Amino acid sequence: MRLSRLIQGFATTLALGLAVIVGGQAATARPATDFKTFVEGVWPDAKAAGVSRKTFDAAFKGVEPDYTIPDLDLPDRPKIDNSGQAEFTKTAADYLSAPYLEKLGVQGRAFLKDHEAALKRIEALTGVDRFTLVAIWGRETAYGSYHPPKDAIRMLATLAYTGKRKDKFREELVAALKMLQMGVPRSDMRSSWAGAVGLTQAMPTEYLQFAIDGDGDGKIDIWRSVADALAFTAKQLEGKGWVRGARWGYEVIAPDHADCSLEGPPDARPIADWVRMGFKRAGGKPFSRDELQQEAYLMMPGGAYGPAFLAGQNFRVIRLYNTSDLYALFVGNLSDRIRGGGNFVTPWKNFAQPRTTTVHNLQVQLQKLGYPMDKIDGKIGSNTRKQIGLYQKAARIKIDCWPSDSVLASANAQANR
Repeated sequence: MRLSRLIQGFATTLALGLAVIVGGQAATARPATDFKTFVEGVWPDAKAAGVSRKTFDAAFKGVEPDYTIPDLDLPDRPKIDNSGQAEFTKTAADYLSAPYLEKLGVQGRAFLKDHEAALKRIEALTGVDRFTLVAIWGRETAYGSYHPPKDAIRMLATLAYTGKRKDKFREELVAALKMLQMGVPRSDMRSSWAGAVGLTQAMPTEYLQFAIDGDGDGKIDIWRSVADALAFTAKQLEGKGWVRGARWGYEVIAPDHADCSLEGPPDARPIADWVRMGFKRAGGKPFSRDELQQEAYLMMPGGAYGPAFLAGQNFRVIRLYNTSDLYALFVGNLSDRIRGGGNFVTPWKNFAQPRTTTVHNLQVQLQKLGYPMDKIDGKIGSNTRKQIGLYQKAARIKIDCWPSDSVLASANAQANR
């Protein structure tokens, strides 16, 4: 019996080894379920959504999964991998590159002038200011120079088949099929690796909910019509809770007695309260009476190594459009530059971006020590920074709210006591 098990084990190992050698080079280990079987399993959902069999079959003709994209749940992939997301692999200083933002600001002012009539009309309709819309356009398309390189159906099918969020992408895949049924040409379904479509890169479920005719020609074309794409983006932001007339937030100077452990949405309060605590608007301009009444939370994307911000409701809305502090801050600062503003007042200090595994392991240890984590995902969000700061304060070590090997070593020692 033991010999039989050894032989079986050797055969299994050999089979796995052979499975990852394709065409003379290493390939990613495949999921157990056959892709064609998976696709056929999507048909009942697509049919229930009103997709015809003809549309369904045409959509998947020649489609095979793409195992090279990020965020897949495969045996030879790390469980925590943020490699496909610049928002989580670059430092805040690198992501918010001042020369790049300045370049986009100049281009944005020219774009604003060229499309002023449409932008004013969309702003009046939705309440979303034209500067934010142009900033999103610049971030997503580099003002029209970026064209999504992937096939959306292939990307969404791969992520629904063997991604880490299969249910989410199965829903997006069915929505994309419904778009095809509604008349969107198959050739227009180009996307990022995550399946976002159109000039401003949005998911198919968002298209079904928010896409509108922005140029008045009786059609919705988010692939070629700038006005349609901008109106679509504005409707998304409006639908997520955009506050008409409010700014995204403000750079502030923190008082000496405050620190980054105050960061995060749970500590949101009226700006007047932050002022009473000693926070001042960067640049010296005072807050208006209306601004003092707005609720905001402290946001410090580089921990103690960079500028501090009071993030308002519209910052939260931009985060819902793309769930990253750095993305929302990029859009916010770029919108300010397009208005005529400039760089951050407080400079970035030198600091290193930690490895994803360091962030992940620190999240695990802090959770064990009683510091609540929204997610154990290896991403440096506001709650992770806040909990690091609270731990550092309790452990009486340097408070910088930034994950590092030294903080991890301290947390490991505390957890093992």
